[in-house]
Amino acid sequence: MLAIIGGSSLNRLSALTATRRVTASTPYGAPSGALVLGRLNRHEVMFLARHGDAHHLPPHQINYRANIRALRDHGATRIIAVATVGGIAPPFTPGVVALPDQMLDYTWGRAATFFDGADGTVKHIDFTQPYDEDLRVRLIDAARHADEPLMVGGTYAATQGPRLETAAEIKRLARDGAHMVGMTGMPEAALARELNLPYAALALVVNAAAGTGASAQAIDLAAAENLAHTAMAGVIRILEAVVALIHDGD
Repeated sequence: MLAIIGGSSLNRLSALTATRRVTASTPYGAPSGALVLGRLNRHEVMFLARHGDAHHLPPHQINYRANIRALRDHGATRIIAVATVGGIAPPFTPGVVALPDQMLDYTWGRAATFFDGADGTVKHIDFTQPYDEDLRVRLIDAARHADEPLMVGGTYAATQGPRLETAAEIKRLARDGAHMVGMTGMPEAALARELNLPYAALALVVNAAAGTGASAQAIDLAAAENLAHTAMAGVIRILEAVVALIHDGD
């Protein structure tokens, strides 16, 4: 079953015909909210609002371990995460939907692994390619079927939040090779890998990153929020298409 994790502007998936809500518990505590099971484009999927139904959880307070564990325990076999990001340089401009292929992690203090030594063992995962390639290919095909533009590739930088970055920090991210910046990509992606759940992300660019383009002096947060709500329709169309492709492919 495909699980969709919704970000700041996708705390409810309106296209989903919900059949039941599951209040889950895990050894790591409760997830961000109820798991919503239902049908998207006639096929069964699972949905979780990363920040909670009321968008009350800031990025650094999300229980990422509980979220990923709950999805796995209730039948998820792959995950597509949706997030809003800032674009660091063209062509990652506001309104673009990107499919990142690499990641930089600047977060700290988050419970970032299931292998924390509590059971007396240490385990490592390969994370050379942080996003599942097969799932990325299906999303590329889905965007084509939905006739929705998709920027393929790019490096996602995960920062701590909840504040946005300084202009100097964005310059550093650019030097490090980042193309977009968000706050929730890690440890979410690594935790999915630890549980052998294929994971890919759709990143909607809603603003130029701090100190760049239209955000040279300040980021217009209201404009970014408005764009997120209007442009998310294209993301949903890609999700509807990928559900059908996954079902047909399986």
